[in-house]
Amino acid sequence: MPMKILITNDDGVLSEGLRTLAQTIAALGDVSVVAPDRERSASAHSLTLHRPLRVEERGPRIYAVDGTPVDCVNLAVYGILKAHPDLVISGINNGPNLGEDLVYSGTVSAAFEATFLGIPAFAISLVARQDFRYQVAANFALTVATHIMREGLPADTFLNINVPNVEENEIRSYTITRQGKRVFADAIVEKVDPRGKKYYWIGGGDQGFQEIGGTDCYAVARNSISITPLCVDLTNHDAVQKLEAWRL
Repeated sequence: MPMKILITNDDGVLSEGLRTLAQTIAALGDVSVVAPDRERSASAHSLTLHRPLRVEERGPRIYAVDGTPVDCVNLAVYGILKAHPDLVISGINNGPNLGEDLVYSGTVSAAFEATFLGIPAFAISLVARQDFRYQVAANFALTVATHIMREGLPADTFLNINVPNVEENEIRSYTITRQGKRVFADAIVEKVDPRGKKYYWIGGGDQGFQEIGGTDCYAVARNSISITPLCVDLTNHDAVQKLEAWRL
């Protein structure tokens, strides 16, 4: 029986990265796409609970949802697809998901949700803002997907993959990494509209990262693909014993 693969993202169902990924991964089995109908970047692990969701079929096994990436995974698994997928891939994201990005990323959250539902998953992002080399990332996604379906993943674990935006022969290798630390400019920009009222933009400029060996940021800066294993258990186990010593 062919493998059943679900692809989603947070850049929207029309994203070139998603299309390239779906075309490449089709070599492994039956691909279904369930993705937001528009860009939903930085939607994090948002689930729509206070309004109905609409689904529009855009082609054979291609569905657009007026919700978040997490909504898309839930709807795909419990409402749209006839059978649960064997694998969920989220991406290819237009831009990095490194360091603190993991907290906000809709791309990463979709893979998190799939893992929470008991389905192997990974998120994949291209570390670029223009001139995207999607095929390089898609080829690596195919390699990873093939390995996951053969070997599996550790329990409650999914992968966050970041691919340098260089030609395939320029990539040094891949590195198993941990989450790094990025450096950002002021996160709030205050402006005044033509009527004299203040308004705000959230999100400062990216000013680099801390040079910490073994991290995702460090790896991609050296043209190495970063693979960070993440866990649905958010407990800081190292802190448990210390907190148990508290006398509240």
